[in-house]
Amino acid sequence: MKLIKRSINEKNGAGLAKLRAEEPEDMWHTFHLVGVGDRVRTTTLRKVVRESSTGSTTSSKLKITLTIEVQRVSFDAEACTLHLSGVNVEESEHVKLGGAHTVHLELHRDFVLEKECWDQVVLDRLAESLDPSRSAEVCCIALEPGLAHLCLISGHMTLTRAKLETAIPKKRAGASSHAKAVERFYSKLHEAVLRHVDFTQIKCVLVGGPGFCAADFLKSLFEAAVRQGDRPIIENKSKFLLCHASSGHKRAVGEMLASEETASRLLETRVFQDVRALGNFTKMLADDPDRAYYGYNHCVKADELLAIETLLVTDTLFKACDTATRLKYVALTESVREHGGVVRVFSSLHVSGEQLAQVSGIAAVLRFPLPEEAILGEEEEDTGESDEEDAGDSMGASSALGAQGRAVFECAARGASAEPVGHWGDSFG
Repeated sequence: MKLIKRSINEKNGAGLAKLRAEEPEDMWHTFHLVGVGDRVRTTTLRKVVRESSTGSTTSSKLKITLTIEVQRVSFDAEACTLHLSGVNVEESEHVKLGGAHTVHLELHRDFVLEKECWDQVVLDRLAESLDPSRSAEVCCIALEPGLAHLCLISGHMTLTRAKLETAIPKKRAGASSHAKAVERFYSKLHEAVLRHVDFTQIKCVLVGGPGFCAADFLKSLFEAAVRQGDRPIIENKSKFLLCHASSGHKRAVGEMLASEETASRLLETRVFQDVRALGNFTKMLADDPDRAYYGYNHCVKADELLAIETLLVTDTLFKACDTATRLKYVALTESVREHGGVVRVFSSLHVSGEQLAQVSGIAAVLRFPLPEEAILGEEEEDTGESDEEDAGDSMGASSALGAQGRAVFECAARGASAEPVGHWGDSFG
């Protein structure tokens, strides 16, 4: 992301920033910077109808500059395009005030974002987007006979760059159709690696699959690279790392990132740090449940007692259309930082973020054990809480879940399907 201009009042947080997205991940940051009620000014195409003196009409698309007040935000991860729907709030020759319009933000297009309040979470996101060192760091190739996914993983996004599906016939005595089909499959995957992997940025290429499938592919890849003289693969052979995965589906990416053999290679990458933080919470929930809580109300009570060591929260919670809901999560993260805790914001486009979202989207690892009675005692004193908040509290207590609740969470951490969180409150409330 390139910052062209910044004018933000330090007293009330109001102001604007002129930005330009230069990489696909910048569009993901923009998606989290723009909120409902913000104003965005940029160039856009508008269909304009003109009527002549004779009554005939002609229509054409003109490139104009509009300022809209955002009412709805959507993000297309595959096309890396942001769609902003809203109403025009400045005088324009071609669009009346209050006229509806949808702006499509793309790469390398300047835009001005104006907010009534740039809170700390948004400012942190802006600063992170301006960091020139962040880019896609890891490539994961999950494959099984006839199916492969090639994904690029950066600090905030998991982008599927190639998905290959090929029919592989069964092995038959005296027939060579199976071997030829596998060879064609590996050749297509070889081409995908050359097309989508930039070895100047990628630190590690993880290759995983069931059985000997991944090992056979790597052997075929290196042999073909030598025959064809593919210098990028030959020179970066040391970056390829073989690891185990249960399938060739995209969910196997999480298995490869969490495996022990990848730990030393991915130690400094953000995605690995997120996976490790979620793993620590899962382990704590099983071994010492008095130091692991999730759910907003329980995390707030733990923060009031200065108990939170690490707060895990998904970025979708900061995209709430309800301003009050967003502000309460912003206030909690700022309070945890002030009390010396660490806040890790998980991307919803990562496997780890999807897993955390299955358990309310917010969780905490505590500095010291905090029995459930301490949390419940605090709640009983607060008589002003609504029934809805009480229901959320009963759903957030990890120690109240017992063995069944922890088993469901561990299934979610492994990428398996788990029943919705709301059912837990019904069962354990």
